[in-house]
Amino acid sequence: MHKINVLLVDDEYFNFEMLDITLGDSFNISYAKSGQSALSKVVSDKPDVLLLDVCMPGLDGYDTCRLIKNTPETSKIPIIMLSGLENTEDKSEAFKSGCDDYVTKPFEIEELKEKLITFANLNKG
Repeated sequence: MHKINVLLVDDEYFNFEMLDITLGDSFNISYAKSGQSALSKVVSDKPDVLLLDVCMPGLDGYDTCRLIKNTPETSKIPIIMLSGLENTEDKSEAFKSGCDDYVTKPFEIEELKEKLITFANLNKG
């Protein structure tokens, strides 16, 4: 069975390690430590789904999302924003930047798994 390719963009490597441990059996998880490095990885690796942290130094999640969604080669890749920010303004900003879903930390791993599968399948269709 084809594993879904997920790119996690997060300035905290620990978050990648935790996701790789909990989801690595079902998904191919790759990692980018910044919005800037995510831009080249998205083009070269063509992930099925992107998990994008909002708060990162330099290019934040909102700007990274806008750039990916406004690039024809990458615009169809589903983006799930991950954030500890729970207020309406932050969620609204995330959706305005083009994300497909918004998940607040800490999140339920099974719920995230279902979202990844759903969005990866939508992307294939």
